[in-house]
Amino acid sequence: MDYKAAGVDIDAANRAKRLMADAVRSTHGPAVLAGMGAFGGALDLSETLARYRRPVLVASTDGVGTKTLVAAALGRYDTVGQDLVNHCINDLLVQGARPLLFMDYIAAARLDAEQVAAIVAGVATACRAAGCTLLGGETAEMPDVYAPGAFDLAGTLVGVVEREALLTGTAIQAGDAVLALPSSGLHTNGYSLARRICATFGYESAPAVLGGATLGEALLAIHRSYLPQLDALWAAQVPIHGLAHITGGGLWENLPRVLPAGLAVEVWRGSWSIPPICRFLVEQAGLSEYEAFRTLNMGLGMLVIVPAAARAAAQAAVPELAHVGVVREAQDQGRVRLV
Repeated sequence: MDYKAAGVDIDAANRAKRLMADAVRSTHGPAVLAGMGAFGGALDLSETLARYRRPVLVASTDGVGTKTLVAAALGRYDTVGQDLVNHCINDLLVQGARPLLFMDYIAAARLDAEQVAAIVAGVATACRAAGCTLLGGETAEMPDVYAPGAFDLAGTLVGVVEREALLTGTAIQAGDAVLALPSSGLHTNGYSLARRICATFGYESAPAVLGGATLGEALLAIHRSYLPQLDALWAAQVPIHGLAHITGGGLWENLPRVLPAGLAVEVWRGSWSIPPICRFLVEQAGLSEYEAFRTLNMGLGMLVIVPAAARAAAQAAVPELAHVGVVREAQDQGRVRLV
């Protein structure tokens, strides 16, 4: 018995690396000193950090969860890499940081070179759009750990922010306006529930509520990056007191993470549009309002908290911002209230 007979094909991994090489290198500039093939990626940050007086590095690690199972079922691998990068970018944006470099990790029971290359091409696409270097990564073939046909995808993003510009939420105060950037769908949360509901219909079915899209298309909608919108707000010099990326745990658990003690947020029902896929899942599962807003983003992709006097300027700079609530003094009802 050799390694391949035991389930690990080193030749397949090498083929995957050759297929993904152009996509990875398309994100590289002269600052990359060591990339693919090196034991560790090396990026010269001297010019980048010279633009900062007190640079602070911010890092985030995440995955795309069981959305990978939808991608595998549909045989479409070009979107989940973008989901991964954009999710991490949004997490860094919450603290005011811009992306510098990304590292990915792909694991499966058996490596399919073309599949891996398609995933990494998606990662590279999102990195290029964000001006971020895909510095390296890892592929792992682990039979008996993963089910046949399944794969896992995770990554780490490192960004930078000026110390004085680091967003901590401490500037948030009662009376601040709460604005929302809409989600593009489920993003990367709620898929364990969504898959079970959609399995009874099939990913090719197209319920009327989706307006012509299939369930598979709706579930694979790419997790948006809000970097362009935040760039527009910063360029317009809109004072941002806080940001909240609505991911796992939904509105109830993510918004309080950035609120100072003694403050709560009142969110107004009907002040934004709920994506059709969210409405479909809520109806089919019979979710309570509390459970819906805990499991899904319900259309609230990123919440932007600004002084009330800056609301008009924020919406002028980014017209898709919806005014969805206000910061209040905390009451007994909790940190977040739907009214």
